[in-house]
Amino acid sequence: VDKNALDSQVKDRKIQETAEKAWNEEFANEMKQNDKIMCMLEEQQKSAIRNINKDINEFRKNFQKPETRREFDLSDPQALKKDRAARLSDNDPRCTVSGMQKFMGEDLNYDQRMKFQKEQLREWSLQQQREWKNALADQKFADDLYDKSRIELDQKTMEQQQKEEENRRAVCVATKDFNRAQAAEVAEKKKMEKYQKMKDDMDEISSLLQGDFLSENPEQAISSFGRHRVIPDRWKGMSQDQLMAIRSSQQQQVLEKLRLKEEERQKEAEWDKQIVQTARALLILERQQQRQSREHRRALDNVNAELSQEQKAKNIYLKEEEYSNVPTAQFYAQFNTTSR
Repeated sequence: VDKNALDSQVKDRKIQETAEKAWNEEFANEMKQNDKIMCMLEEQQKSAIRNINKDINEFRKNFQKPETRREFDLSDPQALKKDRAARLSDNDPRCTVSGMQKFMGEDLNYDQRMKFQKEQLREWSLQQQREWKNALADQKFADDLYDKSRIELDQKTMEQQQKEEENRRAVCVATKDFNRAQAAEVAEKKKMEKYQKMKDDMDEISSLLQGDFLSENPEQAISSFGRHRVIPDRWKGMSQDQLMAIRSSQQQQVLEKLRLKEEERQKEAEWDKQIVQTARALLILERQQQRQSREHRRALDNVNAELSQEQKAKNIYLKEEEYSNVPTAQFYAQFNTTSR
């Protein structure tokens, strides 16, 4: 065992495991940092959404009140209170003479009412302008805050990417150095293995050239279990005595096979003779059966002819009975006599 090579492999393995552990820790730290950034982004996004929804609700509350809708008068709970009075103006067509809603000398506060209405319209207009300016200022502040958060996030992302690139570059350099050292070690190991293999091959060739296998020594085929047994991978062939014994055995086998064939031929001839005799007996039996069948058929035809004659006589008698109105009992008596 090459202890130095094993120690070197163990040392390289430990170095590789240390590098992998450092890389995994760095990757875990990066994942944690990314998770924190994502949580911050989600919180900022939720806050922005809450602010936008709050601004929308404020806008609806201030500028989209129910009483500003066109169909509000259909569901206004104060509809009866807001209903038109019996007299709206001096020119109201409903105020007829018989209604007694308009009299001479009324509507003395016309100028004050008009002035109050103009002042009220001016206040409403100023209030709407102030609310609109406040809404624009809030929207601008929200946009500026969102832009600032996006810029900070982009800067953090760029810094994180730079750190990742530096770490990746350092890992690549360490990996290249390790691979270079590993390649040099593998080349040296292959060189030593090649030298050792060449030496082993030369020793094997020398051993084969001086051994009993290539020299074809017949004694090497004898088995340790007895001289009558041989080793198959070392056996070089049989002797002349063994070959003559095999040929004599083969001739005896040929003669035995010829004798068996002759016996088989005689058995087949006897069997063919028995088959011919059996077929002849079957043919004679079949002819006898055909003759008996013809005789039976002929007798059956005679019986059928007699029955047909009796049926015809019966039909003739029935017809005569119908014409002569002979009683049925007399007809059956005559029919029975004719049948006998």
